[in-house]
Amino acid sequence: MADWIKDLPNAAQEYLEGRRLDEVECIISDLPGIARGKAVPASKFSRQKFFHLPDSIFYQTITGDWSEAAGEEGFTEKDMVLKPDMSTATAAPWTGDWTLQVIHDAYDRHDNPVGYSPRNVLKRVVQLYRDKGWEPVVAPEMEFFLVARNLDPAQEIKPMIGRSGRPAAARQAYSMTAVDEFGPVIDDIYDFAEAQGFEIDGITQEGGAGQLEINLMHGDPVDLADEVFFFKRLIREAAMRHECYATFMAKPIADEPGSAMHIHHSILDLKTGKNIFSDAKGGETTAFRHFIAGLQNHMPSALAVIAPYVNSYRRYVKDHAAPINLEWGYDNRTTGIRVPLSNPRARRVENRLAGMDCNPYLAIAASLACGYLGLMEAKDPAEHFKGDAYDGDGDIPHVLGEALDIFEEATALHEVLGPEFARVYAIVKRTEYDEFLHVISPWEREHLLLNV
Repeated sequence: MADWIKDLPNAAQEYLEGRRLDEVECIISDLPGIARGKAVPASKFSRQKFFHLPDSIFYQTITGDWSEAAGEEGFTEKDMVLKPDMSTATAAPWTGDWTLQVIHDAYDRHDNPVGYSPRNVLKRVVQLYRDKGWEPVVAPEMEFFLVARNLDPAQEIKPMIGRSGRPAAARQAYSMTAVDEFGPVIDDIYDFAEAQGFEIDGITQEGGAGQLEINLMHGDPVDLADEVFFFKRLIREAAMRHECYATFMAKPIADEPGSAMHIHHSILDLKTGKNIFSDAKGGETTAFRHFIAGLQNHMPSALAVIAPYVNSYRRYVKDHAAPINLEWGYDNRTTGIRVPLSNPRARRVENRLAGMDCNPYLAIAASLACGYLGLMEAKDPAEHFKGDAYDGDGDIPHVLGEALDIFEEATALHEVLGPEFARVYAIVKRTEYDEFLHVISPWEREHLLLNV
């Protein structure tokens, strides 16, 4: 066994035990969260310290078109230096040969981190916390739909056919029978996750037809973002084996709930290891309240990052399991910011606004950035909300264009996430939004063609 393989994470070593490694996928997340990179023979990977990709991978829209985000040098497609983070090495168990995936970090020709690479954005925010003596901890929840194969974009998305031969039923939240309908897909998800060394905290049926939720254990923000990045691919591959699709669209089916990536936050003191949201007597601290205030005050500016597509805003529907405002409350799932039931040691704040269509690196970075600004500004939040928050008015942007307007003016948020990221992201998303505005929808053809 090659020396470098002996230094791999345990799960990767176990996956390769008694086998010959054929290929290594050298990957990096682009702005939407798509894995970009190169597949190289294992023998070549063992000899290379880095590889190159053009920086233009970060200027693409979700449709594959290009934005004018290259900056003063112009669109030269200059090479970035991509260096492997070997702690991320993990199996690709759905491939036909023995393959590893390794996440890489992007640097420029002067060895500076590329500011608009999503993983670097999250690392920047985490470092701001550490510079203050804090260690941020997150736990993401992933919601997604298993749907029937859809080969025609003009056709509506439909729930998958379950084990019983019937379409997946809606409004069966937490039903074990509903989970059993997807048993073969879930079995493969578990098997792939085990091969990759990921620990799943639980899988539940959500309220939508064919909608599932996977909870991950809490931990380091970058590690958890890596896991979500890997999990999206893993889940898609498991579904494809069973003649269905896994979709992470925020709102794939009109009359069903949307899919969120709820993010739970706590912060530890680096010296003591204690949760700064709880005091010595187990009560709430000012830091706890300031963090919540940061989410309330800055999340509208960050919404274009955690709800990145036109479809994202279709999820924010009253009484449809998604928040419509930035109220906060104790154990209240109708509010945008929830404080779950917990003991003082585990006191945490749940951001319920992020959609599952987000890039996990950027959504976690944006949520942490809002909390960080709250800690720096030391403001108090509004009074906690009691009752049904859907009875109130919405106070978040309703469309991507409005969210982008707010993001583009949010200089305080830009300083935390990185000004160069903010510049590139705004240009790419504005280009993408303009592309959408050129599309004539079936609704327009149906209701306007002969009636106006």
